[in-house]
Amino acid sequence: MRAAVAAAAAGLLGAAAAAAAKLALGARPLRGAGGWLPVLFRVGCIGLVCACNAVMWTVFAKALRLSSSSATASVTTTASNFISSAILGKLLFGETWTPVWWVGLAMTLCGLVLLHTAAPRPAPLPAEKKEM
Repeated sequence: MRAAVAAAAAGLLGAAAAAAAKLALGARPLRGAGGWLPVLFRVGCIGLVCACNAVMWTVFAKALRLSSSSATASVTTTASNFISSAILGKLLFGETWTPVWWVGLAMTLCGLVLLHTAAPRPAPLPAEKKEM
């Protein structure tokens, strides 16, 4: 369970880094503000991109260490990033969710449920070598 939480947090941090990058490189941050404020805002967002990415990789490495499978950690991180990016896009940039997005979300969640509830298979024991 701790691995899934760490993987989900890594996905959220990745989405936060992407949102900060979009804010930093957007057309006109802080419309109507003049002087150094827009420049400071962009520099702050670039710093946030670097910080979120650094923490994201640290948390993702922890998720890999705690997980029984690197695939589980990777898929959980990717799904969390997908969902977090959509939520941040809606809140910060007014993006819309199409019906196709909802179908993709449902499929992603079904896959996560299958991945996290399936019983792990024991690794097959290697066959002993026969002596001649």
